[in-house]
Amino acid sequence: MASDEDDDYMNMTFGEEPKATETSLQRRQRLKREGEIKGRVKSKAELAAEEREAREAALSKSMLEGPQAKKSKGLAMMAKMGFKGGALGSRENADARVEPIRPEMRDDRGGIGLDSERKRKLRDAAEGAEKKVKVDELAFRDRVRRERETARCERQVYAAMKVCERMDEERQAGPPTNTTTTATAAAAAEGTGEPDGATPAKKRTLSTRPLKSIPVVWRGLVRGREESERDRRMKYDLQQTSTTRLPTYEDDLEDEDDKTAAGKTETAHALVEDLDEEDSELDEFNTLEAEEKLRRLVEHLRKGYSYCFWCKFEYPDDTMEGCPGSFEEDHD
Repeated sequence: MASDEDDDYMNMTFGEEPKATETSLQRRQRLKREGEIKGRVKSKAELAAEEREAREAALSKSMLEGPQAKKSKGLAMMAKMGFKGGALGSRENADARVEPIRPEMRDDRGGIGLDSERKRKLRDAAEGAEKKVKVDELAFRDRVRRERETARCERQVYAAMKVCERMDEERQAGPPTNTTTTATAAAAAEGTGEPDGATPAKKRTLSTRPLKSIPVVWRGLVRGREESERDRRMKYDLQQTSTTRLPTYEDDLEDEDDKTAAGKTETAHALVEDLDEEDSELDEFNTLEAEEKLRRLVEHLRKGYSYCFWCKFEYPDDTMEGCPGSFEEDHD
């Protein structure tokens, strides 16, 4: 008896606790909660989470193990052909895969290889953009340099035209001194007006000289000035015509000088004869590049006036002894 009591004391087993009796109210509440849980429509996020959990659980299990592997006819057929579980590929390869490639879930309708093609296009586009930036930077610098050179050459063309016009006027007016001619032409070429120490020249008036009698290298300068003056005069005459219809005050004490100062007198302006005629020779000259125009102007000054545009000096004879050359680079 003593041994039996010791065994019972050492085992010390406890009986199961009696289950509490569920009342009808508790049962009705439990069924109501379960019904609400089953009847509640799950959201898309919850369904996606459950689907992801189920997929991960399925992918974590091996198809070669478990009770279903023994019933698989495909696995049995592969086993007869010599397939054994383990690393994929050659056994001699140390980098062989231990597990298959995991499937990649897609949210769109893109097929296999679409992402690789997209990545390749993005990579090519990025490389092309980098190359384009480098090329565009070089092209931009080259374009800016050419634009500056062209603008500078156009300014020199205008200055050379002014020198040609000034030299022609001085030749028609009479043989001036070498110093005065040189200083005047140099000042006109630089675009600074009159030379230092010289008396200011009178304002230039429009000439009635036919345009085609002027050398074509600087004919465009005169033609442009004549056209601008004609347009300005036409606008002024139109304004004067519109104001003459209004009553004006006539001062009997004003003399002719007062009326001239007030701009009340009419002044006749003579324009060139062939201003409205077509000039194919000038049109052809205007189509040339600025560098070619400048070259012809410099050559015209050297041959016609023994004047070097780069030296800013009129030489006494055609030999032009002391001039480095016809180009700007020769005078550096």
